[in-house]
Amino acid sequence: MGSNAEFGKPHAICIPFPAQGHVNPMMKFAKLLHLKGFHISFVNTHFNHKRLLRSQGPSSLDGLPDFRFYSIPDGLPPSDADATQSIPDLFHSIPEHCVEPFCELITRLNGASDVPRVSCIVSDGAMTFTLRAAEKFGLPEVFFWTTSACGLLGYLRCRDLMRKGYTPLKGKFTVSLCCFHKSLPPINIESKYFDI
Repeated sequence: MGSNAEFGKPHAICIPFPAQGHVNPMMKFAKLLHLKGFHISFVNTHFNHKRLLRSQGPSSLDGLPDFRFYSIPDGLPPSDADATQSIPDLFHSIPEHCVEPFCELITRLNGASDVPRVSCIVSDGAMTFTLRAAEKFGLPEVFFWTTSACGLLGYLRCRDLMRKGYTPLKGKFTVSLCCFHKSLPPINIESKYFDI
């Protein structure tokens, strides 16, 4: 950032849950905020940050001085660099291990001379630990729900489905995919695949 006039920009930290269906929508939203004049600090986990650099090239995150990428640890041990991390492990680790590094990042950004002070947090709906950071720094926070409309409907109706006994799935059953395409055969599924 060159001029002091640019320091008047609002500064949003955008932090998605570290899975593709969360990172991509958050990135699109961050780009929209940037187009509206926001300085963006996009925060990935170290694991996803390294994967992004590996897949897109070492200079893929270079570019705009007011759209920057940062990373924080997720608390998980090193794993296969080309595989998605265990989602249940991430859900358990992130709330416990990400608050402190996230707060340290906010402190570092607020002390930097080349970026405006952080003015808000845009967090994935699954990254609730950011509420503690927002409260600590007195920052407004917005939860951005990155799931599809169908997924959201499933989340909203989950309690009703459980109450009616439709879930969790039990035993063996057949799922017919003919509603998607007539040439697709039925799939036999056992409920063990859905255990969390």
